[in-house]
Amino acid sequence: MRMPSRELPPPPPPAHLRQWMDETVVRADRARFLEDLSRRSLGLGRLLLLWTVAAVFAFGWTFLGMAVMSFEEGDLISAFFGIVYAVIGAGVLVPAGFWFASGARQERRVRHLLCAWVEAGRDPAADARLRAPARSLVWLLASLALGAVGLWVAFGAAAGATPGEDTYGEVAYIMGFGMILWITALLGLAKAGAHYRWAVRAFRPPAGQDRPGRILSDAA
Repeated sequence: MRMPSRELPPPPPPAHLRQWMDETVVRADRARFLEDLSRRSLGLGRLLLLWTVAAVFAFGWTFLGMAVMSFEEGDLISAFFGIVYAVIGAGVLVPAGFWFASGARQERRVRHLLCAWVEAGRDPAADARLRAPARSLVWLLASLALGAVGLWVAFGAAAGATPGEDTYGEVAYIMGFGMILWITALLGLAKAGAHYRWAVRAFRPPAGQDRPGRILSDAA
């Protein structure tokens, strides 16, 4: 019976219980759950979700930028619209912040389950797929490209501002938009790097199995 897609896999049974369970069933559950957790942690959908959250932040920041530019006009009508824009911007950014925090909590739970199921046994054929070098590379390259765009937008706005033509609100809005892109890229790069370090540690050969022939000599 397959679990609903929104539910996380259960933790592995304790070691003293696994000794009494069918090893084939435990290995099959381990492979299935690790594949699901790996997809949740480093899948393309997770990358798109991160960018979606960033897009929501950028949308809310747009209203805050419009509010600042309205306040700079100095008249009463512009100030009224500035208040409206500020309220809309806060109404977008606050839920986006809770959404981001909820995703971070789920990410920690996924990582905890990944570590727990990896330690529940060894299956070289299934574990090789969990290294996910292609998915890590996609996260790395996509984040590098996004970060380059963010830095170009942020520093370009500051360097290209013309006194008397560009207002402080316009410059702050464009720089803030670039910073959102840059921070999103840093999160993606950190994600790719953390997965690489985790895979190196998690799938390191156990002591005594790192040299060819060692297992056979011990068995003999």
